Amino acid sequence: MDDSVARIIDQWARARPDVDVSAMGVLGRLSRLTRLFERELQGVFSRHGLQPGEFDILATLRRADVEGTGLTAGQLADSSMVTSGAITNRLDRLLGKELITREPDPHSRRTIRVALTRKGLKLIDAALEDHVANEERLLSTMSTNHREQLEELLSALLQTHENPTASSVETHVSQ
Repeated sequence: MDDSVARIIDQWARARPDVDVSAMGVLGRLSRLTRLFERELQGVFSRHGLQPGEFDILATLRRADVEGTGLTAGQLADSSMVTSGAITNRLDRLLGKELITREPDPHSRRTIRVALTRKGLKLIDAALEDHVANEERLLSTMSTNHREQLEELLSALLQTHENPTASSVETHVSQ
């Protein structure tokens, strides 16, 4: 059974046999899966009253603030999947929901530290369990071996594009 992208590739093969559109097959599938999975993930976040970026901020605080002293906005940006420009609006919303606190750092008054409230901790722990179960459901048709292979391939691709200068240096060194 063909997927929707295979049909597009077949159409291009008939319309423009002189153009190699194989990259379209990989990127098209990644794009479609991203949209499908984002909808599925959003359903879990919504059940917990969160947007994806809010979930990511809370999850970052939960996993990266092991000492419970809070993180700075810069640390949040470095440790999350959210851009630094999006941090402020999300923090304002989470503060309004009483899920986080924003307090001056006792060692540097110019620095603000963000931490989970008890309510925020309880919410992220519940949301995380539902989120992980949902992710497992989304990948349940894949064998463990296929999941590991896909993770390895995607990691290599991501590393190449997150730090293109390092990967080009590695490529030249290994040749």
